[in-house]
Amino acid sequence: MPFASVADSPIWPSLNAAWNLTASVLLVSGMFAIRSGRKRLHAACMIGAGVASTLFLAGYLYYHFGYQSEHGPVKLNATGGFKVAYLVMLATHILGAMVNLPMVIATFVLAARRKWTAHKRWAKRTFPLWLYVSVTGVLVYLLLYVWNPA
Repeated sequence: MPFASVADSPIWPSLNAAWNLTASVLLVSGMFAIRSGRKRLHAACMIGAGVASTLFLAGYLYYHFGYQSEHGPVKLNATGGFKVAYLVMLATHILGAMVNLPMVIATFVLAARRKWTAHKRWAKRTFPLWLYVSVTGVLVYLLLYVWNPA
């Protein structure tokens, strides 16, 4: 049981949600910063959002391959249309995350290379999907760990 002491801790889902929430706040802050011409603040916010999202992904993988590999996933106890809506949100969240990861990397690489025209073009597509994935990640947490009926 290599994950027993740390992954059994109920802190992981909360930490992952906090990192997603942090990424969401930094993404929106970064967007407002660049729209107001504050390029350094924009860069700092976007790097922070990248770090928060990376921490989320590492924590998510650790928790799911540790705790959940032994105990199974947490399931939503709702039924009917609410459960269908949740499953649609979850599916679009997961698919969006898979599509968005290479987009985020490409957008960061273009910024690092100072290819501003291409960076801006990619960022216009990357930003809304990244924000959607981050916000729905927080919603998944709330639905499973906070609002989930017994």
